Amino acid sequence: MAKKKSGKKKGGKLSKMSEEEQILYLEQKALAEEEMRKKKEDMLLQFLKDKLSKEEKSSKVNMNKLNQQWRHIMREAKSKELRKDIEILSQTFERVVDRKDSVIKALAKDTEEAEEQYNMALRSHLGNVDNLVDHHRRRLDTLKGEYVEELTTVKTEFEDERQLINQCHKHEMQHLQDVIFAMEQNHQEKESDARQEFQSMRDEIKNKNLEEKHALRIQLEGTVESLWKQFQSALKNYNETTEERKIAFENLKSKDEKSAKEIETQMRKLQRIQDTIGQLKAKMQQNTRECEERNKQLREEREHVQKHFQQLKSEMNQARERERSQLTTLTLQSNAAIKKLKQVQSKGELILRLAEMCRKLETEEEKVLPFYASSLSQEEQEDVEAAVMETPSEPLAGIMHEYTSLENFWKRHNKVLLDKLALDKERQILTQENQQLRHVLKQYLDGISVNDEILSQHNPLFVVNHKTNVNLAIPVLDPRVRRPVQTVVEAAHVVKHTV
Repeated sequence: MAKKKSGKKKGGKLSKMSEEEQILYLEQKALAEEEMRKKKEDMLLQFLKDKLSKEEKSSKVNMNKLNQQWRHIMREAKSKELRKDIEILSQTFERVVDRKDSVIKALAKDTEEAEEQYNMALRSHLGNVDNLVDHHRRRLDTLKGEYVEELTTVKTEFEDERQLINQCHKHEMQHLQDVIFAMEQNHQEKESDARQEFQSMRDEIKNKNLEEKHALRIQLEGTVESLWKQFQSALKNYNETTEERKIAFENLKSKDEKSAKEIETQMRKLQRIQDTIGQLKAKMQQNTRECEERNKQLREEREHVQKHFQQLKSEMNQARERERSQLTTLTLQSNAAIKKLKQVQSKGELILRLAEMCRKLETEEEKVLPFYASSLSQEEQEDVEAAVMETPSEPLAGIMHEYTSLENFWKRHNKVLLDKLALDKERQILTQENQQLRHVLKQYLDGISVNDEILSQHNPLFVVNHKTNVNLAIPVLDPRVRRPVQTVVEAAHVVKHTV
C-alpha cells in the first residue's frame, strides 16, 4: 500500500510538473541512481580487493607451511641418500686406503730391496776401485823409483860430461886467445906495409894524372868551350830528369863503400875463422866418435823405455776400451730400461684413467662388493694361501709369485669378463627373440592383407577343418627365453587410494 501511495504521489508530482521539469526530474533521478550504482561497485571492488589480499596472505602462509613441510620431507629423504652415499664412500675409502697401504708396503719393501742391492753394488764397486787405486799406486811407486834411479845416473853422467866439456872449453879458449893475439900482430904489420905501398903508388899516379891533365887541357880548351853550352843545356835537362836518381845513386854509392869495407873486414875474419875451424874439426871428429858411442847407448835405453811405455800404453788403451764398452752397454741398457719404465708408466697411467672412468660407471653394489665371492671352501682357501706363501722352486713359479699383488685386479677383471659374457648371451637371446617376433609380425601382416603375392604363398587366413598351413608356434612363451613379468601399478591408482 505504501508503494502504491508513493507511486501515486510520484505520479501526482509528475502530473503536476511540466514536460521540462519532468525531463529534469528524470535526469536528476538517473544521475542519483548512477551515483548509487558507482558507490555499490566501488564498495564491491574494495570488498573484493580486501578479500583478495586476505586470500593472498593466507595462500602465502599456506605455501610457506607446505614448503616447510616439503623441505623437511626432502631433507629427510636427502639425508637418507647422503647417509647411504657416505656409508658407500666410507667403505670404498677404507678399501682404497687398505689397497694404498698394501701398495705402499710393497713399494717400501721394493725400495728396501733396491737400496740393499744398491749398497751391495756400491760396496763392490768401491772395493774394486780401492783395489785398482792400490794397484796403480804400487805401479806408480815402482815407476817413480825407476825414474829416480835413472835420473840420478843421468845427472851424474851429465855432471861428469859438463866438467869435461868445461875443461876442454877453457883450454880451447886460451888457445884461441893466443891465436887471435898473434893474428892481430901479423895484421898490424901487413897493414903498415900496405899503407906505405899505397902512399907511394898514389904519389906516382897523382904525378902522371897532373901531366896528362895539363896536356889534355891544352888540347880540349877549344872544344870544351863549344861543347860547354850544349853540355849546360843537356845538363839542365839531365839534372831535371835525374835528380831523384842521383840522390838514390849517392845513397847507394855511400852504402856500397860501407859494404865494401865491411866485406873486407869480414873476409879477414873468415880467413881467421877458417883456420880455427880446421883445428876444431879434428877435435869435433874425436868428440863425435865418443858422442856416437854414448848416443848409441842412450838410443838402446830409449828404445827399451819406449817399448815399455808402448806396452803400458796398450794396456791402458785396452782397459779404456773395456771400460768404454762396459759404459756403452750400461748406457744402452739404462736407456732401454728407462724407455721400458716410461712405457710401463704410460700404461699404468692409462689403466688408472680407465679405472677412474669405469669407477664412475660402477653400480652401488659393485662399489660396496667389487670382488666376487670365492667358490672355494675354507680348507681349499687355506691350501691356496699356503701354496702362495711357499718359496717357488721353478723360475716360472717365481715370476708368478711376484705378481700375486695383482690378484684383486684379476678378480675384478674376471668379474667384468663374466658380466660381459652374460650380457652378450642375453643380447644374443634378445636378438633371436626380436627376429622371431619380427617373423611372426610379418606373418600376421601378411595374413591381414590380401594381394596376389600373399595368396600365392602360405596364408594363415586359409583355414580348412580348423587347421592352417602356417607354423604359428611362438617361442617367446618358452620359459627359458621368456623375460620376467614385472607388476606395474598406475600412479593415479596410488594417489587415489593414498591421498
